[in-house]
Amino acid sequence: MSVRHFSPLRIYRIFRFLTTVFLLIKNKRRILLLPPLSPKKLEKTINELGVSFIKLSQVLATRSDFFPEPYLHRLQKVHDAVPAMGKKEFQTAFDNAFASDPFEDFDFTPIASASIGQVHKASYKGETVAVKLKRLGIKKRIKADMFLLHLFLRLFQPLFSEKTKNSIETVITEYSKMLFEEVSFYQEVRNLKKFSYVYAHCGVTFPTPVEELCNDDVIVMDYLEGFSFDDKAAIMRSGIDIDAVIEKLVHFYVEQMLINGYFHADPHPGNLRIGAGGELILLDFGMVKNIDNATRLALVEMVKAANEKDFDLYISACKRLGVVSYDANQSEMIAFTEKMFEIFEDDTLDAKSMQTLATEVLETTHSMPFKLPQDAIYVLRVSAIIEGLGTTYIENFNGVKDILPILKRNLTKALGGERFTQLFKEEISDLPLTIKHIKNIINKASEGSLEVTLETNQLESIQQRSGNAQKRYALCFALMFLGVYLHLQELPLLSATAFGAGFLGVVFKR
Repeated sequence: MSVRHFSPLRIYRIFRFLTTVFLLIKNKRRILLLPPLSPKKLEKTINELGVSFIKLSQVLATRSDFFPEPYLHRLQKVHDAVPAMGKKEFQTAFDNAFASDPFEDFDFTPIASASIGQVHKASYKGETVAVKLKRLGIKKRIKADMFLLHLFLRLFQPLFSEKTKNSIETVITEYSKMLFEEVSFYQEVRNLKKFSYVYAHCGVTFPTPVEELCNDDVIVMDYLEGFSFDDKAAIMRSGIDIDAVIEKLVHFYVEQMLINGYFHADPHPGNLRIGAGGELILLDFGMVKNIDNATRLALVEMVKAANEKDFDLYISACKRLGVVSYDANQSEMIAFTEKMFEIFEDDTLDAKSMQTLATEVLETTHSMPFKLPQDAIYVLRVSAIIEGLGTTYIENFNGVKDILPILKRNLTKALGGERFTQLFKEEISDLPLTIKHIKNIINKASEGSLEVTLETNQLESIQQRSGNAQKRYALCFALMFLGVYLHLQELPLLSATAFGAGFLGVVFKR
């Protein structure tokens, strides 16, 4: 790692970024006499810090329970666009990628320039291709940023509550893993090939890599023409049925997240294009995620509960997903959920009014036991991006009010209804084994050798309660022993006070 990655100015900017995040999360005015950066200054600082903090800000922008609306607006505006490489830097990066120039023609002016790499048009064997070239030293820069980020996080840890600390640690840990995966071009090519195979039937266009030219410094793929998803004027002029395109996009993500549990986690406008015929084009496969079956089923249950307004089931699904702590008060969480649904289902409200009311409700949730498990980071991020894209074209487009009806039409598929007959046959064929398994459970229970497996979230809740109980009992017994000692020292009033406090602490758990 280079010394320039640890310049005093850079370290100070990282410190100010993190102090601002801390103050906003804790809803405080100052720390070490420093106020939070203004929303505009925060956006400027993030852009100056570059790739690591741009990506982190995109993740933080999903946390509307942490940040006030003006800050959320600025975080959502941060774009991963930076100036193109200089001539010397470009030539070094090109020479690292290719032993010799394989192209008949190469446009040195990039068509896109981001923090990890930049893209050029070229001609290879008579075909137009896109060449994605990695920036020099990007991996070392990210390693330095991660070192500083974790260092400051350890310094700030004592200032956060246990649940908030866990959420922040989860964000940083998953975000670090995501960044290192995204900077690996080998991994991106593998993601692209697998994604193209799994979703070949969905009517979405993916680029094809030119594998003989790909390595960890460059990806070469066929060039796909299309309008950027947020180029509203050009799309409207072309006569494309944008409502149909957005519906296809939502259906596509239902299949990815709710049916297969394998999804593209970065569908921002630069990665989504629309062909002249209205076809959906998906680019950039550096951020592709798998979610396990338990998480996928919890998401499906949330969708089902939301459609049926079964708030009790909705909160239970949130707990299984890990978004809400297992020890959360069910009635409080249901009341909060009902308020949010009332806002999003009010047809008399425009999008801005909905956002204002929702923000007011979310500002009351700082003390609620919300968490942010790794999988939920990407689910929330994708949902926020798609909602933003929909808002560009559809008046009052809203994730709850407009996406859920589309999901409802696909709920049977998401819940596996189309495979019900096959599953039913499998269950019938497994019935003798199931009966045998039940007998084994009964036998183990009677022998005292039955083992119970808990979900991770349940185990965390039990461990936390157990830890709190141990601390409480240790303190209470210490007070009781102190009372005995004071009694031996012939200090009856202090002895009775200490022993009584300890005894009452043991007897009364709350």
